[in-house]
Amino acid sequence: MQTFNDKVAVITGAGSGMGRYLAILLAQDGADVCVTDVNEETLNETVEMLRKYNVSVSSHVLDVSEKESIEALPQKVIDQHGKVDLVFNNAGVTTGSHFKDMDEKNWDWVMGINFDGVINSTRAFIPHMIESPEAAIVNTSSIFGMVAVPGQTVYHATKFAVRGFTESLALEMKATNPNLQIHCVHPGHIGTNIAATARMSDEDFNRDDGARDSIFTRNAPKSQQEMGDLFREGGMHPSKAAQIILNGVRKKKSRIFIGLDAKLLDLSQRLFPKHYHKTWAFFMPFLMILDHFGPEWGGAVTARSGSKFRVRGWGEC
Repeated sequence: MQTFNDKVAVITGAGSGMGRYLAILLAQDGADVCVTDVNEETLNETVEMLRKYNVSVSSHVLDVSEKESIEALPQKVIDQHGKVDLVFNNAGVTTGSHFKDMDEKNWDWVMGINFDGVINSTRAFIPHMIESPEAAIVNTSSIFGMVAVPGQTVYHATKFAVRGFTESLALEMKATNPNLQIHCVHPGHIGTNIAATARMSDEDFNRDDGARDSIFTRNAPKSQQEMGDLFREGGMHPSKAAQIILNGVRKKKSRIFIGLDAKLLDLSQRLFPKHYHKTWAFFMPFLMILDHFGPEWGGAVTARSGSKFRVRGWGEC
């Protein structure tokens, strides 16, 4: 897909972060956009930001984990915009609990949005896209769909699942409907609100096992607000991440990695599939140097604890 002009794009999780900037960049390129989010206030902010562009904009407050809401969305988009050319399944959440301590409701919450939401949306929109001369479905996984760290069991479960589903779907479409491009996005640390909106317990902040220090920041945050601020400020700006995604769609890349951190972590698991964690200490100092010049260089990926370098960053989202 070389151009987005006159296309119609649907973006979930468009109330902030990558979803918001995907909508803005697509509108700048002349695409009509349908934006959705569970948060009406932030979704309306995105809509206001889109008003300056000479394109058609629609918005829907919905929870992607609610199957009935997603099933009704394609017809609403077609009624207002006439067609659907692009779907960006971008909505995502997480929690910071260890599996043995995790509330089952929080597990179901993350699974429902991160994985079921992708399935629900893809199933709903495919029938309206397979006859289009040129269309694309873009599913957001994560670099945490390639490698694993402690404290993110449910997030890893969903992002590995999104990756497997998307890659299999891509092969199916290539054989039967090559006009429909399928893309899987693997962001590294992007400065979004995912940490601020994560479901965390007091126990998650009181753990002394170093998990928060290894995942989030150089200095483990003492509150969720602090964690959210540090995570958002330390990552690549979501506007740049959105641009990388759109460039990947233009170039028909099946896998779209965002950030040097994501690319190096992926390389580590390719070269050392059983011991990739042990390799991170070797290239983390290099990323620390790049991080000094700004998150857009190194992806804000490293934390230091004592004499050991550890990965930080939750993925996108």
